[in-house]
Amino acid sequence: MTDAYFVTSDGLWFQPTGFARGPWDADSCHAGPPTALLVRALERLVPNERLVRITVELMRPIPMAGFRVQAEIRRPGRSVTFSEAEILDEDRVYARAFAMHLRRLDDFEAATAPVAVPDFANAVAGEFPIRSSTHGLEWLLSSVEVRYDPADSLGAGGPTTMWMRARVPILSDEEPSPFQRIMPLADCGNGASYNEYLDRVLFLNPDLEVSLHREPVGEWFCSKVRSHWQPDGTGMSDAELFDVGGPVGRAVQNLLLMPAG
Repeated sequence: MTDAYFVTSDGLWFQPTGFARGPWDADSCHAGPPTALLVRALERLVPNERLVRITVELMRPIPMAGFRVQAEIRRPGRSVTFSEAEILDEDRVYARAFAMHLRRLDDFEAATAPVAVPDFANAVAGEFPIRSSTHGLEWLLSSVEVRYDPADSLGAGGPTTMWMRARVPILSDEEPSPFQRIMPLADCGNGASYNEYLDRVLFLNPDLEVSLHREPVGEWFCSKVRSHWQPDGTGMSDAELFDVGGPVGRAVQNLLLMPAG
């Protein structure tokens, strides 16, 4: 297997490897790696501004059979640009992203809010929170390494502080940007902070919104996350995102809940 989430021969059509597969369906991707490709397209579209927010609508399962990614500017600006990207093939659109890019200042100093930072040095190795699949094939689990705050559940659900590092890049011949690199973790919030396991409740996220107030640094990123579940079958996963040096942003997923079985 290629040591990357995707391969491409022409830069237009992206073929997922087993690392990009999700745990539920052998023919569908985990949403994290494909959303990193959306980030890649959006960053290339507006290279002179910083991508600060992406809202992804996951309209249907993203196929392991492959897909294209296309992006366009919706509204250009001198300080703020809005853009859009899609994952699609010849038949349908699978995901659509709406993004915002902000201009950078070279020499600017500003105070910021103090935030308690999870201590990576004290984190302990553990298992990925979703530990099995329905298909027995290679999936995202084998491409990542995780660690946990020892005061939390160690991947057994509930409010969780989970560190994660991807062992493979998005594409084998490219160094992923910081925003691309954090996307697989950003889409794991609902899986890390489930309130009941999959044998009782299924929890699906039809969207993902990630806002970064600074670019992440390094390979290890942290999600301090909790999920709010409601008796009408809806919910939300709310994650504060960190690198080893401090806070970088937030990831939110709206959730659809249903009984298992």
